[in-house]
Amino acid sequence: MRKDPFASRQYIITGGFLVIGLIFWIRLMFLQVIDDTYKQYADRNATREITQYPSRGLIYDRNEKLLVVNEAVYDLMIIPRQVKDIDTAEFCRLVQITNAQYEEYYEKARSFSGYKPSVFISQISKQDYAYLEEKLFRFPGFYVQPRTVRKYPFPLAAQTLGYVGEVSGDHIANDSWYKAGDYIGINGLESTYEKELRGKKGVKIVLVDVHNREKGPYQDGDLDTVAIKGNDLVTTLDIELQRYGEFLMQNKKGSVVAIEPATGEILTFVSSPGYDPNLLVGRIRNKNYKLLRQDINKPLYNRASMATYPPGSAFKLLNAAIAIEEDVINQYTRHSCNGPESKPIRCTHYHETPLGPVVAIRESCNPFFWNIFKDILNKYDDPRDGFNVWRKYVLSFGMGSTFSTDLFSERPGNVPQAEYYDKYFGLGHWNALTVRSLSIGQGELLLTPMQMANLVAAIANKGYFIKPHFVKRIDKATGQPSSISPQFPRVDTDISPESFDLVIEGMDQVVQNGTGRFYAKVDSIRICGKTGTVQNPHGEDHSVFIAFAPKENPKIAIAVVVENSGYGSTWAAPVASLIIEKYLTGKITREALEKRISEAVFIETEQQEDEE
Repeated sequence: MRKDPFASRQYIITGGFLVIGLIFWIRLMFLQVIDDTYKQYADRNATREITQYPSRGLIYDRNEKLLVVNEAVYDLMIIPRQVKDIDTAEFCRLVQITNAQYEEYYEKARSFSGYKPSVFISQISKQDYAYLEEKLFRFPGFYVQPRTVRKYPFPLAAQTLGYVGEVSGDHIANDSWYKAGDYIGINGLESTYEKELRGKKGVKIVLVDVHNREKGPYQDGDLDTVAIKGNDLVTTLDIELQRYGEFLMQNKKGSVVAIEPATGEILTFVSSPGYDPNLLVGRIRNKNYKLLRQDINKPLYNRASMATYPPGSAFKLLNAAIAIEEDVINQYTRHSCNGPESKPIRCTHYHETPLGPVVAIRESCNPFFWNIFKDILNKYDDPRDGFNVWRKYVLSFGMGSTFSTDLFSERPGNVPQAEYYDKYFGLGHWNALTVRSLSIGQGELLLTPMQMANLVAAIANKGYFIKPHFVKRIDKATGQPSSISPQFPRVDTDISPESFDLVIEGMDQVVQNGTGRFYAKVDSIRICGKTGTVQNPHGEDHSVFIAFAPKENPKIAIAVVVENSGYGSTWAAPVASLIIEKYLTGKITREALEKRISEAVFIETEQQEDEE
């Protein structure tokens, strides 16, 4: 029997269809059951993941007055792949940008990612958002995301609080928490406590229609996570004292740092000239930052913990304490002074002679402090060994190093090493006479105002200090207060408490009967202080004053530096005494002095620079 060739062909064709059908069935099962890539792609085109940004933690002063709050703004987001067939000219009119800006922003977003959302225009105001929201559905690929920016109720303490800005590529590379367009603390407490303040992000997934409009939660919101607000900071600052300090230092270059001796809490931290922290908020931040950078008086520079100066005569207090501790002097020690005719260091004026340590501090007698410095170094067989002993005492007060607490930016200053003099003069070719300027706080010795304030706090405590810091406590988002851990440590200096008695008596005499009696004395408060006039090779001398009060059970220790103003007793001392009076009594009894200080000008203006 002959086979039908058409039947065989029919089997082949039927088999081919079955094989093709089986392949399609297997592929369909793979897509539906095993590989959900296309499902995810479809979901992404029907849903949108919106990052829920937490409210940043608030910042308070020591009396729980709000220093930093949040204000709602909106970011215009873009997903470049979804931007199709839009009227670019109309869109630019809507968001108030040029076509060139549109191209620039779009390319920046596309180079970041075609699929991932990024910020197209940041920090749109509530008013602009309300207008934009009604029309944005016509522009697929764009949506608005709520955010918050910082607002400062007090235009003060900018150097302490810091500011917030957009993350850089380095931030993103170093911390996976951040994405493009996120904000981060740039400096100050905003940076130091960034991880406490930033909170925890959440995610909301919403359904969107073909016009990119939200249609409700995805899966009833079961996959959403809630953002958790950042922790609040309660700082050590007294904002009213800060306000007063900035008022007195207006139109001046310099610093005021005040510390509570018993706790190390920083009460006020003035770097002058300063700026209103609100200038570095919002879309005008970059413009204002550029203007501040160009200001000849450097308002962005944190003088209080970054500027370094020879401490001048204020340092004589520490040299006296070291000499007492080393048994080089006591209450009966006397040295002679020939006034301006003295050698190798002359005195600034004639006074009683011979004199002991208390009167020497009161009169700020240069020859007395030269003699005791020489005796400290010459007590040892090699003056180099004596110098190293002296230096060890100085370092124990926190000089020559940073405090490494929550101060965002600080310099260590300089306490010269013996090796420096070995290199400069030659090993064995220098002695006390060679480095005599250190005896009166000059020469290579450099301190920050923060270190000067800490020095006088340690004297007030008779030999110890708590490392200075800005934050009293952190209030968790749950509302439960929690102390900072670890606690800021107590540091015991190398000088025993009894070695400070004569020093403190001398400081008391400075204000009652010495160089500070005219402008540092307050009838109702026993202030202990020391003036200093710091030589400045680039212009007028700097005015310095350090003090604590009251004499018994001190509540405030303060250092003031007024650059290019002259004598410490004339300018820095009254600033300090007015702040002390304000803090301890809540009022000012010397209005004429307050007026003279607040109206004084020791600052360069653009006009002055042009004239020069």
